[in-house]
Amino acid sequence: METGAGSTEHASQRPPLAVGPLRPGLPAQLPSPLRWLAIGGGATPESNQVSIEQDLLLAQEVFGTGGALLFAGGPGSHGVQVEDAEPRGDPLLATLAELFAPRGGRAATYRPTQSSPIAAATRSNALEAVKQAVGQPGPLLRLYLAGHGERGDPPREGGLSLWGQTSLRVAELAEVLDAAERPVQVVATSCFSGAFAELVFKDAEQAAGPAPTIRCGLFAATAEREASGCDPNPDRAAQEGYALHFLNALRGRDREGKPLPPAQLDLDGDGAISPLEAHARARIAGQGIDVPTTTSERWLVANAPTRGRSSPPALPEEDAVIAGLSAALGQAREGEAAAELERVLKDMSSAYERLDAASGREDEAYRAAGGELLARFPVLDDPWHPDFAPTLAAHRAEIEALIGESASYAAFRAAQAEVAAAQADVAELLARSARLERLVRAFRVRSLAGRLKARGGKAWARYEALLACERGQI
Repeated sequence: METGAGSTEHASQRPPLAVGPLRPGLPAQLPSPLRWLAIGGGATPESNQVSIEQDLLLAQEVFGTGGALLFAGGPGSHGVQVEDAEPRGDPLLATLAELFAPRGGRAATYRPTQSSPIAAATRSNALEAVKQAVGQPGPLLRLYLAGHGERGDPPREGGLSLWGQTSLRVAELAEVLDAAERPVQVVATSCFSGAFAELVFKDAEQAAGPAPTIRCGLFAATAEREASGCDPNPDRAAQEGYALHFLNALRGRDREGKPLPPAQLDLDGDGAISPLEAHARARIAGQGIDVPTTTSERWLVANAPTRGRSSPPALPEEDAVIAGLSAALGQAREGEAAAELERVLKDMSSAYERLDAASGREDEAYRAAGGELLARFPVLDDPWHPDFAPTLAAHRAEIEALIGESASYAAFRAAQAEVAAAQADVAELLARSARLERLVRAFRVRSLAGRLKARGGKAWARYEALLACERGQI
């Protein structure tokens, strides 16, 4: 079964009820020398969408030998969520569930993992694996994190959601890396993944100063924004996300896996495609809500003068992003792009207000429709109640008729449609704002880097070291 960039797998049969045996624990010793370590998956099967596994399989292919994978529930686990190609199950139960207990994952099948992880992606396994990996002597270690992010306030309290409803916090990862000497490049594809940019500082705290060792990172989103991806639809052509662009760019291809002219990716002309160049490709080509960032950008924000003289640095990645997005968006100047972003953000604020109002009407309609049903059949909101199944068996026709004839339920369905339309408007504006913000941030990076270069000193030297790390040149 194909699992690469063009996979169109769909679950067509009911999966076995269990697989095993499970081996969730970490091996006593990781393979050595370890070039890369990938950690990912959802906290539960409901959040372990097939696209996460597909991205990790593609990462293994692109990174090559010398790596190790921690994924979801580990070897033998059964919990990869794959969207159903066609509706299945009892339609009445589906209607009741949508009304009384909506949740994701019901229109999906759960299958065994097709990956070969060495262990489950739990917090304890992740921290121990990183500790072992950075304790090995060797060149730059790539740490690839994939799944769902958790927003932190401050960002060092954010992180990656892991199996068993645990979390890998930025501050915890910083503690492990602070004690190591090996340089590390973190690539994180989750929502709020820019929180990991705080690793540029000791203890992931700006006030503590620079990290004791060089560690850098490339992230799908800022610490404040969500990212595209995490899709239960296995059709890669229907997916969108940073990982698709980043990983395919590293092997000289577009998001669909088709070869690209080298000049579109090898931005410095050195004959190789660096991670930072692949990151630039994701910023240019991504059509989703991602606003990718890096540790070098975080360092500039913390250390570059906001005014003063400038000495233009060589930043071919930023130049490519500015050229590509300026052409695509029709915004050739920083001021024009910033003004357009401000306009879109105002439109988005209004769209969110409309969504909030529609959601309020949906809640009101739910209470009316739910109350009407429960007045006649009081256990329909609790499928675990011992009277639920007998009620459904004895009164199915009456329940179906009541739902079909109910003006309250019709109003609820209309309110749902209104919410869906408002969500679509928000999503469209989010994607537009994301591309504009990428362009504005590229202009800002170039300006800040020019002023930091003119000032020079240790801060500029560390910025150059971060760029080298992001390019994989250390």
